[in-house]
Amino acid sequence: MLGERLARAIAARDTETMGTLLADDIDFKALTPNKFWEGHSRAEVLDVVFGSWFEESDHIDELAGVETGEAVGDTARVAYRFHITNADGPHVVEQQAYYREADDKVSYLRIVCSGYRPLPSELSAENSFFSS
Repeated sequence: MLGERLARAIAARDTETMGTLLADDIDFKALTPNKFWEGHSRAEVLDVVFGSWFEESDHIDELAGVETGEAVGDTARVAYRFHITNADGPHVVEQQAYYREADDKVSYLRIVCSGYRPLPSELSAENSFFSS
């Protein structure tokens, strides 16, 4: 499924793969805790995701879960959660994405992000509400 491949590409910081999943003229909007993001090209989306959201010092330890849901009309949904470690310690980040496909590429993408939340030591992929 396209949404799961998108989540895996972000987790792996794989700009090449993610670039192949996005339409050239994508309609992109996203909301993180402190900012609204917008892009109208593949390059703009890649810059936001890999140039702004995750710093070099943020190590994405794992994709802790991916969940796809029933489409809403022509719009599909994917939720994913990352475990991230940086200088401030371990964190969890969850994003919900809604997307539309055209010619096997994401042509419309809306993402809402939880932000970096402290990761309690007892939390792990095993007790996550997501299924892997």
